[in-house]
Amino acid sequence: MIFRRRDKRPWWRVVAEFVWPRGGWGRAFTYVKHRLHRLPDPPDRIARGIFAGVFTTFTPFYSMHFVVAGTIAWILRGNIPAALLGTFFGNPLTYLPIGVVSLQTGHAILGRPTLHEDEISRSLGGKFLDAGQDLKNNFLAIFTDRVADWHGLGIFYHEVFLPYLIGGIVPGVIVGLAAYYISLPVITAYQKRRKGVVAAKWQALKEKRAKEKLEGEADERGKAD
Repeated sequence: MIFRRRDKRPWWRVVAEFVWPRGGWGRAFTYVKHRLHRLPDPPDRIARGIFAGVFTTFTPFYSMHFVVAGTIAWILRGNIPAALLGTFFGNPLTYLPIGVVSLQTGHAILGRPTLHEDEISRSLGGKFLDAGQDLKNNFLAIFTDRVADWHGLGIFYHEVFLPYLIGGIVPGVIVGLAAYYISLPVITAYQKRRKGVVAAKWQALKEKRAKEKLEGEADERGKAD
């Protein structure tokens, strides 16, 4: 396939580079910034895509952020590649504060008491893993003699997923709009400067060709004389 790596990485390297990319997070963010600047689309569409990507990181749809961000960008008529790049706002350095803010906001909106630190850690870690294990077991129950049990998933939905989903909307919109209004003038200025650089290169190339043409004509006249 076109985008498949030639050197297949072992699983431990995949996990290590997810937590700390090769070259560090500074280099990774620089790469994302350059990719956003070079997207061939109007600045407002790219900025809407960035909004969609950043907003998506405040949702509990882990492992589906690309799909959710692309869908939101399509609805908003934003740039879908920009939305996918915008999801890099969610990373191992930001997932914990994003989860804490989303869960606490969701419990406050639902009129529930706020969570303690140990409850948040358990919700963001253990309960997500437990829900995934329950989904796996219930799926296998379709083909085996296992008994499907939805009790754990029900607890996860009411205590974690629903508060996270509702609570992530407010901070997601706020941070997404901040990313939109910050990126819009930056991308606009970059594209204008890039157009100027390209136009200058084309002008220099035209002048060079015109000069070479005149020199060629002068040489031909000299030979004729």
